[in-house]
Amino acid sequence: MHLYNRYVAIPSRWLHPLLCLIWFLIGLGLRLTNLTGKPPWTDEFSTLVFSLGNSFLSVPLDRAIAPDILLQPLQPQPSATIQDVWAHLSHETNHPPLYFVLAHWWMQLFPTQGGLVSLWGARSLAAIFGAASVPAIYAFSWLSFRSRLVGHLAAAMMAVSPYSIFLAQEARHYTLAILWVIASLACLVVATRHIQNRTQIPIWIALTWVAINALGIATHYFFALTLCTEALVLIVLGWHQQQLKQEDAENISVQISPSPSGFTSRPVFASPHLCVSPSSSFPPWRRIYAVAIGTFVAGAVWLPMFLQNSYGSKLTDWIQQPREGFAWLSPIFQAFAAWITMLYLLPVEAPQLAIVIASGLVMLIFMIWAAPILIRGYKMQLQQPENRLMTQVLSGVIAGAIALFFIFTYFFNIDLTRGARYNFVYFPAVIVLLGASLAVCWHSSHKLIGKEKETGRWGISGKKAVILIWLIGFLSAVTVVSNLGYQKYYRPDLFVQLIQKTSQVPTIVATTQITHVQIGEMMGVARELNIQNLLSPSHLFFLAHQDQNPNTSTTALANTIKTLSRPFDLWLVNFHAPIAEEVKKCVADIQSLPAINGYEYKIYHCQLKAGGRK
Repeated sequence: MHLYNRYVAIPSRWLHPLLCLIWFLIGLGLRLTNLTGKPPWTDEFSTLVFSLGNSFLSVPLDRAIAPDILLQPLQPQPSATIQDVWAHLSHETNHPPLYFVLAHWWMQLFPTQGGLVSLWGARSLAAIFGAASVPAIYAFSWLSFRSRLVGHLAAAMMAVSPYSIFLAQEARHYTLAILWVIASLACLVVATRHIQNRTQIPIWIALTWVAINALGIATHYFFALTLCTEALVLIVLGWHQQQLKQEDAENISVQISPSPSGFTSRPVFASPHLCVSPSSSFPPWRRIYAVAIGTFVAGAVWLPMFLQNSYGSKLTDWIQQPREGFAWLSPIFQAFAAWITMLYLLPVEAPQLAIVIASGLVMLIFMIWAAPILIRGYKMQLQQPENRLMTQVLSGVIAGAIALFFIFTYFFNIDLTRGARYNFVYFPAVIVLLGASLAVCWHSSHKLIGKEKETGRWGISGKKAVILIWLIGFLSAVTVVSNLGYQKYYRPDLFVQLIQKTSQVPTIVATTQITHVQIGEMMGVARELNIQNLLSPSHLFFLAHQDQNPNTSTTALANTIKTLSRPFDLWLVNFHAPIAEEVKKCVADIQSLPAINGYEYKIYHCQLKAGGRK
């Protein structure tokens, strides 16, 4: 406490709640900043449509449609209920329903924008859950290390973590899942302490743990990866305790001493690890087994929905792509990039090349400078008897999760590293260990971090080092909210600007459609037209349904083009099918045009015919 009271004259009972409130407000403010400045992408359209209780199946396929028809699933229906949310979700996607149900209620609180669901309303729910993770990580850190300093440093880093803000500014379920991860890992910490102390886990803790795990699975199926890492940690703990048990049994010696009635024997334990007879049962494990069984049952109820969903495999094709050559190394670099952005991310996606290069150099220098500080703090925590076990447990969670990611990637051809958002399954453990490492640095207030004191260069005290690391994190948070890092995968706003600049005649935007992902891509364009008040009969969309035979898309587009009045411009966007002969009769645009995130396009000018093509 004296570390704070030395600088701030605030009663001790108010100091920590006030600091925690400050971290929460910083986190909330950052997550709400420029919340609608970035256009939604396909996954967010999935959240919007299903949370409204609407369906993508209502969008017509294989014919030209106006933008307002394409946008109908984004219009709130007063008669929609939770049953509608569940019905469409269970048949059209591969996600459990909890977050979508909460979003259904939440979005009803906000007025529509141009007749469409409020994007700010949808994203604000995830932002609030993201901000709630700040006090939650404080409580989890304190529970793990019994240190308010660790709690505050972890909360401060969670508040500005660019990765956390990236997740919080999307209308998706990851921030809610992070709260369940924090809660479940907190139960793991409690269970570990009971294992260490040979005491029984309270029944209410066991029941709470099962309930949290059930809610986590009902939020995102990948929460099961967190449960797998917890299971691995418990298995290692159990194995270690069994080894100690055997060692203690071997160290028992029998003292023979005379007594009036003869000789008596009593066991003498040479090891302090066990306070009970080796043959006695180990109290915590029975309820841990009960928690495991309860969690398995809670997860098994979702298997029928997951297995019967015909869209499931199609929606995950993007993480099941074959690899050749250097592509085998890409998961390593993808994973490393995601780990770095949990702490800092400067404007490496800025439009100016000079800023990109400068940002990359600063990030490299910062990593070289900060890595020894963080590693030293981590090692110091491992050396402290009171913190060693919790440091090992959280390290086991992280190592177990990373191992699972690479096992899925290299052995099952499911590249989980391609989606940085999936790292939510162990992200809270990273932040807690980061806070614990920084706490060691903070206590090193009279030592120099970096070069030796005699050099007088690059040296910096522990507190200043922590403050500098936090400030870099804050700049990283600003980078994300400014869309200069963790940019959206799709930029329909730029694509609409390009259409307006390039096409002076009516347009038809055509794409191949397999799942609602492609519908979301086109919804993004139609929504931008709606926001910019550009909706008109001159803009049409065409979704060519594609099943096993790509030629079906080619034929459908060719038949539609024949019926359209000329002149018009045909924009083939993410069109993965052979080009029809009818399309080739139009004039292909050969000018050099900019690339647009998420929209790979070709332009064909279909002109009037008058004794030949003009």
